[in-house]
Amino acid sequence: MKSWRAISVFAATLACIASVALLWPRAASTQPSAAQSQQSSSTQVPNIEEYNPKSTLVVPEHKIQRAKFPFIDIHSHHWNPTPEHVDQLVKEMDTINLQVLVNLSGGTGEELKKTVATMKGRYPTRFVVFANPSYNDIDTPGYGQRAADRLAADVRNGAQGLKIFKNFGMDVKYANGERVHADDPIFDPLFEKCAELKLPVLIHIAEPSAFFDPWDKDNERWEELKEFPQRARPPSKYPPFETLMTERNHLFAKHPKVNFIAAHLAFHGNDLQRLGKLFDALPNMYVDIAAVLAELGRQPYSAHDFLVKYQDRVLMGKDIYEVNEYKWYFRALETRDEYFEYYRRRHAFWRIYGFEVPDEILKKIYYKNALKLVPGIDAKGFPN
Repeated sequence: MKSWRAISVFAATLACIASVALLWPRAASTQPSAAQSQQSSSTQVPNIEEYNPKSTLVVPEHKIQRAKFPFIDIHSHHWNPTPEHVDQLVKEMDTINLQVLVNLSGGTGEELKKTVATMKGRYPTRFVVFANPSYNDIDTPGYGQRAADRLAADVRNGAQGLKIFKNFGMDVKYANGERVHADDPIFDPLFEKCAELKLPVLIHIAEPSAFFDPWDKDNERWEELKEFPQRARPPSKYPPFETLMTERNHLFAKHPKVNFIAAHLAFHGNDLQRLGKLFDALPNMYVDIAAVLAELGRQPYSAHDFLVKYQDRVLMGKDIYEVNEYKWYFRALETRDEYFEYYRRRHAFWRIYGFEVPDEILKKIYYKNALKLVPGIDAKGFPN
């Protein structure tokens, strides 16, 4: 009996071992191979910031390094420049056919005098300097006339225009906390002085409309707002976009003798029909294309037609100075290249297209319109 039991236990043990042996290959097969692991890793879903596919499109490319005609950059910023910086600027400007650079950050008073001496004192025909208003004494009675007097003094010291920064209408407040509206009558003497002196006013009011919208999955500037959350304009802190547009347009209308250059396509680059209607209503309004090339480049047919129709109202500008980035402007304005990357991803997750404009219109955008608006630019450096 004992022998029979021993045999039974031995048989059961063999059966168990056999079952394990049969199952072992299956268990082993559930472990991913190196190739499988690599494949799984390569198919991970990227997030919105990581996804940056390389285009396989093969089309003609014209990577222009130098503008076809000499041009004026109406929109640049150089705070407290040194002689060394100015010397380097001129060397770089020569490589891209940038004949005249307008420094919008001249300041006022002694700061303005110093900037003019450093830039125009060294290269009289290559630079233009705009003055900037001060709001330090805005709560003291008589501010408007003092601002006008300061501007007149700045012009005597070499300023050739007035630049108004983005805090105008949004962040400038009276001592009681009330927002100073862009069309506040307190500024009337300042703009009347501009009309008297025939000075252009390059003015930045508001921001892209998307900055005023909810920062969510539907916002096409989501990536820029993530990188620079301080650029968001929530309603708890700022007036609505349309409120600022209304104030700006009223300002332009009540000073018809002042030539206003609205920076960044007046923040209507995404709605050229709206901008065209403004041009029709406000003959003293102009725009620059600084930092909004991506808006024009995503609508090449509309951009081309718009620039043809309003060829006398648009000026070349870049904003943040970087000599190697101008070539995107040349390529967009001068060619019909398709589907090429924009130079600053946060402005546009899309690719852009050239909207080639005719040479005579290109000359107007590059320099003729600026020569018409800004007094004192030496025209000898440009074709007739």
